[in-house]
Amino acid sequence: MAPVFKRILLKVSGEALAGDQSFGIEPEFLHSVAEQIADASKAGVQIAIVIGAGNIFRGMAVAAGGTDRVTADLMGMLGTVINSLALSNAISRQGVKSKVFSALTMPSVADSFTARAAKAALDEGYVVVCAGGTGNPFFTTDTAAALKAIELECDVLLKGTKVDGVYSDDPNKNPDAVRYDTVSYDEVIGKNLKVMDTAAFALARDNLLPIIVYALGDKAGLAGVLAGETRSTRVGLPL
Repeated sequence: MAPVFKRILLKVSGEALAGDQSFGIEPEFLHSVAEQIADASKAGVQIAIVIGAGNIFRGMAVAAGGTDRVTADLMGMLGTVINSLALSNAISRQGVKSKVFSALTMPSVADSFTARAAKAALDEGYVVVCAGGTGNPFFTTDTAAALKAIELECDVLLKGTKVDGVYSDDPNKNPDAVRYDTVSYDEVIGKNLKVMDTAAFALARDNLLPIIVYALGDKAGLAGVLAGETRSTRVGLPL
């Protein structure tokens, strides 16, 4: 059966890459994620990826401690470059071409991001990993993911996290948190549901970009999400 989506943007949580660790990258989990992505690519899906850096550095937390916010955010962007290089290399080891594009100018490390070059790479069969967020402070990698998905004309934004969808509260802290199967953009924004930041949801709403939120560690993996079999929340997209 042909994939439902031809081109997707996968947002990978930095914290998720840490696996069971509190910091850094868990090699086994990195391999598992790369394998899922490679399998989907081999099935004919064009895949772009944006990765957070919460497993390495949290700019907002450091800024709250007194560091200049612009400097802190730039440090966070560098953390996304580390994660992007690690995931791109892991995908390449699965036999699938992968290329890192950076919103920060780092020619010895990655190609500079332009939508034109990234779309050409997708058409050539590369998995494209977008590093450096938006390239600007004060914007999260969630917003970068929504922006890149729109720029690259993706059919859907997939948000891979540690939980299996959008909840009314943090399910790890509140056992009474309610999980949504589907939810509108306006409900997410109005109820201040925290799985992605408000700017990302607003950008998706204004450009009619559907979002699917799922657990990155789900056994069915990315293939299960693309087949509609994995437990998830669909934002702006009917069942």
